[in-house]
Amino acid sequence: MNRFKNKIWIIAGLLIAFTLLVACGNNKDAAEPEAQTPSEQNSGTDAQPEEGNTEAKTERTLTDAMGHEVKIPAEPKRVIASYLEDNLVALGITPVAQWSVKGGNVQDYLQEALKDVPIVEHDLPFEAVASFQPDLLIMDSASMVEGNKYSQYDKIAPTYVIGNEVNNDWREELKQIGEIFGMEEQAQAALDQYELKATDANEQIQAAIGGESAAAIWLVGGKLFVVSETLSSGAVMYGDLGLTVPSVVKEISASATGNWSSISLEKLAELDADHLFFINSDGDGAEVLQDPLWANIPAVKNGNIYEYGKETSWLYTGTIANSQIIDDVLESLVK
Repeated sequence: MNRFKNKIWIIAGLLIAFTLLVACGNNKDAAEPEAQTPSEQNSGTDAQPEEGNTEAKTERTLTDAMGHEVKIPAEPKRVIASYLEDNLVALGITPVAQWSVKGGNVQDYLQEALKDVPIVEHDLPFEAVASFQPDLLIMDSASMVEGNKYSQYDKIAPTYVIGNEVNNDWREELKQIGEIFGMEEQAQAALDQYELKATDANEQIQAAIGGESAAAIWLVGGKLFVVSETLSSGAVMYGDLGLTVPSVVKEISASATGNWSSISLEKLAELDADHLFFINSDGDGAEVLQDPLWANIPAVKNGNIYEYGKETSWLYTGTIANSQIIDDVLESLVK
């Protein structure tokens, strides 16, 4: 699945008050930030210095993946980082607008933190972006600014492109977001917390089911997809939690071009997985679930199928998404 993403400066008195609060070291938890009030969210980013660090931030120039020298504001307040919201929330940063598809499909698993943040379409229409008066734009890949799009976005606000190499590695992506905001230590702290959680979960899973295998299947629009071995929730299951990769998943992943690859019901019936995580975007009554081939899938036949809805984090990736996936796997496999 391709990764796409996408109010005015508050009055001087509020800005001064916010700055005083920052100086007091009112830090948020990097991994599980609390939902902000509407007034906090309207102020844009909520990044704050470490306790005891009162040194004022200054404008910096960073070179992005496309070679652009981007002047990053001293303290960005109105950020749009389409499809990178997981990273922002992990660092306690609230964007001025959040990614969506067709005006409604948003990253539901982040809505406790982003519930009052307005949406912007995934292709980031210029007029819509400009209406939010951002002071920093962050794009997850060069494809979002192909042609002359970059120059047009850059006229709206300084525009930084992450690039595919980093974009495909969520850990490096979080580190780069941390660098952009001068929050490298907070980004590393969030990663360290995640690694501890993954290591503990891995040990629990190995003790519970040993070397048993698992796969994640997504049903949407009547079509089935299997997650790749090294991307999205596949990276969590196999890389972080040590679950065994079924041969069918290995075969499909070898030629995969995205996080999720199409799989026929006939091929799925060959899936040699002991456990099946089933992300059902179609809801109850889906036709494919009535097919005899579905009932003959080993994990389904043995009752080792665990269903999750499209509102969960299984279709996404990032510190918060992956942490929630770990919770789901533990709930399903460790009795």
